[in-house]
Order: sequence, then structure tokens, then C-alpha cells
Amino acid sequence: MALFHRPLPRTLPAALRDIEDKKIEVRRSAVQDLARYTDSQSPEVLAALQKALRDTDPVVRTDAAYALGDAKAVDALAALMVAMDDAQTAVRQAAIDALGQIGDRRATARLLRATEDERPDVRFQALIALARVSREDGVEAVLRGARDPDAHVRYISVRLVEELFASPEGTSGPEVTLDDRFRTAAEGWLRDEDATVRVAAGILLARAGDGRGSDMLVDVLEDRVAVAPEDEEAAVLLAGSMGIQAAVPALERRAFGLRKLVRDRHAWQSLVSLAALGHERARKAILRDLDAWSRERRTQGVVAAGRARMSEARPVIERMMGDETKADPAAVQDALELLGAARPA
Repeated sequence: MALFHRPLPRTLPAALRDIEDKKIEVRRSAVQDLARYTDSQSPEVLAALQKALRDTDPVVRTDAAYALGDAKAVDALAALMVAMDDAQTAVRQAAIDALGQIGDRRATARLLRATEDERPDVRFQALIALARVSREDGVEAVLRGARDPDAHVRYISVRLVEELFASPEGTSGPEVTLDDRFRTAAEGWLRDEDATVRVAAGILLARAGDGRGSDMLVDVLEDRVAVAPEDEEAAVLLAGSMGIQAAVPALERRAFGLRKLVRDRHAWQSLVSLAALGHERARKAILRDLDAWSRERRTQGVVAAGRARMSEARPVIERMMGDETKADPAAVQDALELLGAARPA
């Protein structure tokens, strides 16, 4: 029986040669191989990728833009700003994304104009990039974006507020710190005609320690609103941290399944939230995991106990310190910190 192997990636000289090949499929694979060499910041590689931004094939142009963004190629700013007006949506999005990855403030004015572009896909991607390039301009842009006629643009604007107002890492308290202007705006976003925007506003307020979006989170858990998986997971976890007792029935169905026949994809997160809400069955299930046969299951229990702030689990987790066979050491340290115990030296 013949065995087929994937070809090895090209050498740098071969990739530079093939990026000029007449065959589209050769150039497509060559630009992907060139992207592997961007860590070196070789002027030759970056110049070849900039030239590829003008290739006749949109796939080559798209991959070249992403590669330049990953390389944080400041010298490619001008070429990428030109690519923002490419006829192909994928190329435009890749070019704008690259400018956000590079993070050079010289792109601010061009990105600001793009947030008012007639094409929703450009406005959407420009808001994300602008928030990375200039926080000050990003803050004002997302306020405008939250009033955009396109629901996808309004949604990403609300989500970006979380990023722009994230609390400093390592600080206690809410994940997001909102000023009065944005709290008022978020309350209005809860009344948006689009359900995904309303859910995003509920998540934002919950992460800011504000319970006015709790009803939206319960709607998500009860499957009354269809949202992206990451928003669904956020709703599950926030229901526990916010102490939303109205979410308990939905969390029970997700954690334990309908008559134990159906398991939700966020079953573990639902178990953690129930435990945080003081749910006896959930807390007992996590304690059983701490004594499970497999190390993976015990580690899972350690993480769950820490996130649910289960003080009764602390003695068990403390006995795992210094023994890698019991559970992942990093998970043990993190859980003990969450439970208020000193981290091991």
C-alpha cells in the first residue's frame, strides 16, 4: 500500500522563489511557508510579503496581510492601509486586522475613517483594530459603533467595551470598571432590538458587577436567545459569580442533564456556577472529583473548587501541594489563591 506524506515546508530561498510562480496554488502555499520565517524580521521576507499584498489572487493577498500582522511589520503600514480598500472582503479584513496587531498609532486616522465606511465588514474590523491601536480613540468609536445600523457592528462595539475598560490584572473586584457614561449607555444597550447586542450588554454589566443585565443571562441559559458559544459560556459562569438564583433550574439541566440522558456542552461550567450559588449536589460532585482515580479528574475538581470558592475543599487541595501525581501544581496554586490560602513557596 502506498503511503502519502505531506510535503515538508519550503526552505526560505524556495519560498521566496515560489511566491513569484505563475501557478496560483504554488503561490498560495509559498506565502504560507513565508509566514513561518517572519520571526526573523528579515527585510527580504517582509518585502516579499508586501509584494504579495498586490498578488492577483485574493487568497495570497489575505495570507500575506495576516502574516505581516503577525510579524508586527511596521514598515508595511502604508501597504496595509492601501489593502484596506481591496475589492475582496477577506483581504480588507485581514489588512485591518494586521494594522491592529501592529498597533502603530500612525494608522489611527485611517482606522477612524474606516469606522465610518459604508461597508459594515470594514466598520466591524476597524473598530477592533482601533481599540488596539488607540484606546482614547477606541473609546469614542465604540460609543458611535453601538448606534450603528448594522447589528454585528453594534455587538462588537459592546464587546470591545469589556476590553477597553478591563480592570488591571491581579486586582480584586469586578472584571470591568465602567464610568457613569458607559453604565448609562450599557443600560440603553439592554433595550437594543437585536438579541445578541442585549446579551452582550448583559454580560458587560455583569462583569462590571452590575446586576441589571441578569434577566438577559437567564434568557441565554433558558435557550430563549441564540448566541455565540463564548457568550453562552460567559452567561453560565456569570450566573454563579453574580449570585443569580433564578438561573438555578437552567444550570441544573445543563450540569446534570435531562434525566441524566443529555449533557450540555457547558456542563462543567454550569456545575461550577451551581457550586458558587451554594448548590449542595454540585458541591458534592466537585468534592468527589477531588478524590477521583484519575489525575485529570482531580485537577478538574481543583479548578472547579477554586473558581466556586469552596472553602470546604481547601484542606484536600492543600494536601496536594508538592505532589505532582495528585494534580497539576499550577492548578493547585491558583485554587489555593482563590480560596484565600497562601501560595506554596
